[in-house]
Amino acid sequence: MKDKNLPPDNNTSSLEELTNQANQIIESLENENDLNSSVESYQQLLKLNNIIEKKFHKNFRSINEETNKKVKKIIKKK
Repeated sequence: MKDKNLPPDNNTSSLEELTNQANQIIESLENENDLNSSVESYQQLLKLNNIIEKKFHKNFRSINEETNKKVKKIIKKK
C-alpha cells in the first residue's frame, strides 16, 4: 500500500493509536463466531498493519538519520 493510498484519518494517527485500533479489531475477531462476517474486519486489520509498518519504518529512518548526524558531529570534535 502506497502512502498516498492511506486513509486520511489513519495517516495522522500515532503509532500508539493505530496499535490500539488494531488490538480492538483483534479482540472483536477473537470473539466472532461467524467467520464469514469477519472478513471485512480482517481486511481492515491488514490495512492497519500496513500503515503501522510504514510509520514504524519512517520513524526508524528518522531516528537512524539523527543518530548518524550526532555520531558525525562527535567524530568531528575529536
